[in-house]
Amino acid sequence: MSSTRHVVTPPDDEALGHYSDPPLLVLASLAGGSKHGHAMIEDIASLCGTRLGPGTLYGAIARLEARGLIEPLPPEERRRPYRITAAGRRMLRAQLSTLQQFVTAGTKRLRFV
Repeated sequence: MSSTRHVVTPPDDEALGHYSDPPLLVLASLAGGSKHGHAMIEDIASLCGTRLGPGTLYGAIARLEARGLIEPLPPEERRRPYRITAAGRRMLRAQLSTLQQFVTAGTKRLRFV
């Protein structure tokens, strides 16, 4: 499945690519402040080297909004900014905590390889 386009080439041309969980990337982007779609795409690209396509981004936005994790703000010209909600911040913290545990465990295992 190729829902993202990579901004940078992985080291040694590895085929595994970059981290790409669109809803989590959107939450992380909005944790830094409200943004419209194009600004989120650019922020996510600079954050982790993954460039979400518009369909992937707006699909994630729709799912997050339906779950009450983000909310739209009044339009600015032709752009619709979004912000993370309190529930979205809780979800992001929980997901990042899980990822941190995974990173710690994976790093420990690499020491034995």
